[in-house]
Amino acid sequence: MSDTAAGLLQVGFLIGCLAVVYRPLGGYMARVYTSHRDLKVESGFYRLFGVDSKADQTWAVYARSLLAFSAISLLVLYLLQRLQHWLPLSLGLPNVESGLAFNTAASFVANTNWQSYSPEATMGHLVQFAGLAVQNFLSAAVGMTVAIALIRGFARAKTDRLGNFWVDLTRTVLRVLLPIAVIGTLALVAMGVVQNFSGGHEVTSVVGQSQTIPGGPVASQEVIKELGTNGGGFYNANSAHPFENPNALANLFEIFLLLLIPVSLTRTFGLMVGDKRQGYAILGVMTTLWAAFTFAATAFETQGAGTATQAAGAAMEGKETRFGEWASALFASSTTGTSTGAVNSAHDSFTPLGGGTALFHMMLGEVTPGGTGSGLYGMLVLAVLTVFVAGLMVGRTPEYLKKKITAREMKLVSLYILTTPTVVLVGASIAMGLATARASIFNTDSPHGFSEVLYAFTSAGNNNGSAFGGISANIPFYNTALGLAMLLGRFVPIILVLALAGSLAKQQPVPVTQGTLPTHKALFVVMLIGVVLIVTGLTYFPALTLGPLAEGL
Repeated sequence: MSDTAAGLLQVGFLIGCLAVVYRPLGGYMARVYTSHRDLKVESGFYRLFGVDSKADQTWAVYARSLLAFSAISLLVLYLLQRLQHWLPLSLGLPNVESGLAFNTAASFVANTNWQSYSPEATMGHLVQFAGLAVQNFLSAAVGMTVAIALIRGFARAKTDRLGNFWVDLTRTVLRVLLPIAVIGTLALVAMGVVQNFSGGHEVTSVVGQSQTIPGGPVASQEVIKELGTNGGGFYNANSAHPFENPNALANLFEIFLLLLIPVSLTRTFGLMVGDKRQGYAILGVMTTLWAAFTFAATAFETQGAGTATQAAGAAMEGKETRFGEWASALFASSTTGTSTGAVNSAHDSFTPLGGGTALFHMMLGEVTPGGTGSGLYGMLVLAVLTVFVAGLMVGRTPEYLKKKITAREMKLVSLYILTTPTVVLVGASIAMGLATARASIFNTDSPHGFSEVLYAFTSAGNNNGSAFGGISANIPFYNTALGLAMLLGRFVPIILVLALAGSLAKQQPVPVTQGTLPTHKALFVVMLIGVVLIVTGLTYFPALTLGPLAEGL
């Protein structure tokens, strides 16, 4: 079988598996967030922490609860790293340096999972599973709570209440993430992923040298790494390491996991707003863009533009021979489109335009289909912008899901759209202007060197976590700057989304008339795709011309 046929079969099988679980999982999550019944274990948590599960919160209280929870999570994870040497299962590793500890804590709390260190040589087992893996659950759940709050903003009327953050968080972890993670862990173990508490095994490398390879609770962290669109690996090689990703079946299963919840949430959205067609429309936009970027990345990698790659017959440098170009491009497109950041190949080794495709995919705002929750609420914000543009064309007040889009909503949407590009472009500009930051770039005076810096801040600001390998980010400047970029890129948009949800919930629904733009039909889907591409292209195109486009052309 040819590589092309095998690759197409792989993509088709992946889409088929997602289609099978779309309805049951999407419907199940809708029931989770609309149920008025608490499980016994949930009631126990509420009594322990003094939470009234029946009390709805305004958007401001919801936001304060979310920020307070995230701040505590940041502090706890920071302290775990700083006290690691004196904690159990430390494997004798020293305490993590303060700058790196801040960067890592910010990264995992912001659902970015940027790692400027070698995990197996820096983190003991306790920090890995009680710190990093726990935040993989909690940060993913935080994103989902925001998406659900925004959906309630569209679904509810004449109220200032969006639900209860603590209830949404608890249900997300216990009813959605944890059950799937348990099943997924067992599946990964069956496929050969490591799961133990081993301190390490002495092995002899192919060149005859002795090497210690630590074991650990890898499968349980691997599954939530992908399921929660986190991306932080147990090993430095991430999903290219055979202990994390042992074979082609495990590779495809991990791609399935990272797409599972973002795709299924579109059905949850359609059910909760009372019109499944709206969910199909959003899914159509996400799928179209994901497919376009997948096949663009694949085309650039299989063509292998460049003298060296064409002489070799393939662009395989930096890629796993177990997976090849098709599976590497599929993983890269899926991980940069879902805010995951996991990698099964070195993105820095992609062809200039192949790597540029991954970079531009992140710049769309991680909405194709995006992270757990963050992809859906990001796409809904862009949908609001689309109906506003459509309203300007025909001279009528724009509406979306029977809610008028007024000046207040558009101010919040505008600030949302401007936040991440500001964080990315300002951060990259400062880095390129500082000698200490430029010194950590391998290709300082080349377009690729600029691409490495731009990729780093794009990854941080969009809460992705993947990186080009030619930049040494474990220095004080990058630990601080990227840490701040991750926090700002995560929580400023969240506050704006919750404020938008609160504003929409207060409105009285308006009746649908002949002048209302149908937001479930092909015309709206095409317009939304155009808005996603044009808004992103106008923002980032000048920077892209200095990096991957200059290098590729």
